[in-house]
This record gives sequence, structure tokens and C-alpha cells, in this order.
Amino acid sequence: MSTQPTSTRPPAHVRSARPRRGAGLVYGVIGVLGELLITLGVLLLGFLVWQLWWTDVEGDAAQAEIVRDLGYVAPTPSASTATDDGVADPSPDEPPVLAEPDHAVSFATLTVPRWQGEPARPISQGTDRPTVLDVLGIGHYEGTAMPGGVGNFALAGHRVTFGKPFNRIEELQVDDPLVVWTPDAWYVYRVTSTEVVTPADVRVIEPVPNQPGVEPTERYITLTTCHPMFSARERYIVHGVLDYWAPTSSGTPAELLG
Repeated sequence: MSTQPTSTRPPAHVRSARPRRGAGLVYGVIGVLGELLITLGVLLLGFLVWQLWWTDVEGDAAQAEIVRDLGYVAPTPSASTATDDGVADPSPDEPPVLAEPDHAVSFATLTVPRWQGEPARPISQGTDRPTVLDVLGIGHYEGTAMPGGVGNFALAGHRVTFGKPFNRIEELQVDDPLVVWTPDAWYVYRVTSTEVVTPADVRVIEPVPNQPGVEPTERYITLTTCHPMFSARERYIVHGVLDYWAPTSSGTPAELLG
């Protein structure tokens, strides 16, 4: 009789089915990476919702409050005004021109009839993002003309996010009115041209747009924003010139009464 011990090792086909330690480690790493990617995706989605939707909600509310604090009341065709028909009479006098306010002070509003359904937006001093564009709406390039002044009343605004006051800027056409309001006066500008430039092309906000060193004799307006949508690669520019001004006490510009 043989005295050799009987083998206790499992058959080869059973041994080969047992998972190797290295493979288990790989599966674990893959699982962790998968969970991290899912978490990252959720965070990214949340950021996009905040950036593209919630900042607009907050921006619209904040800007509407600023407009109310300025005393602006959205005109309607039935509004009671100083003239019989409610339409402001263009003044033959030189327009009043405000002194430049301190940084981040809101001093006027902009209404664009072409953008039907869009509210009046506040205009504030300065064009930096943290204290003006991201929180107050439209910014006024410091050192450029004020509303009604000889030179270039130059403005900047977001095209997307934070209320996106210039979101529909590409809809503007030559001769469209751009209506600026201050507590004492209406300034009605007319669009004269549009262009796309690089961010470094600051000639568009010169006192005479695109003509550095030339002394202005006209009253211009310039709107600037990022281009194309969701990109800061270029700038979309709208130029205009003052058509007329009228005291707010005389009524409402016909352009706002439909």
C-alpha cells in the first residue's frame, strides 16, 4: 500500500478561476476613478446651471432693483405726461451732460426697442467685472463721454450670464433707436454701424470711433460685448449717433411708445 499523502490542491480548472490579486486591485482603481468622474460630472453640471441660468436670475433681479432705485418708470402708451399726446418734444437746446460719477455708481438706463420684451438696464460707472459688469449690468468706460456729451459715450455689457444685457446685440440694425434715460433727460441715439474687432482694438471707443487723435464734434454712442456667443475671442461693436434729446418732464420718446 502506498504511503504518499493525497494531494489537497484543487483541480487546475478550479485554480484558474480564482481571481488574481492584481486584477482585483485594477478593478478597485477603476471603480474609484468612475466614482470620481461621476462626481466631477455632477459638479460641472451644477456649475453650468449656476453660470448660465442662476447668474441671470440674480442679475435680472439686482438690475431691476437698481432701475427702480434710480426712479425710472417703464413708459406705456397710456402714461400720463406733460404733453397732450404723451410724446416728448425734442429740444433745440444743448443737451445737459452729467458729470462723471464715482466708480460703480449707477446713473442712467438703456432701453432698446428692437429688443422687445427686454427691460431697461442700468448703466453704472466702470467696466471691471467684479464690481460693475457682474453685479450692476452695463458699464460705462471711464473717461469717455457721458450721455449727450460731445465725444463717444462708450458702454460694455455681458452677452451671456449675469443678466446678459447685450445678449441680443446682433439683432440691431442701422437706424434702430438706443434710448438712454437719466432723471432729467432722454437721449435718443440711432445705430449707424456694427463691426467685429479683437479685444485689443480699443480704437472703437475713441472720442471719434475708429479715428484716434481726431477731435470730436458729434455725440456718439458705442456698445461693446464679447463675440461670438460663449467666447471672449473677439468683440462685437455697435456704433450710433445722437438723434435728439428731450427733458423727461416733456413726456416719453415716441420710440418707446410703439
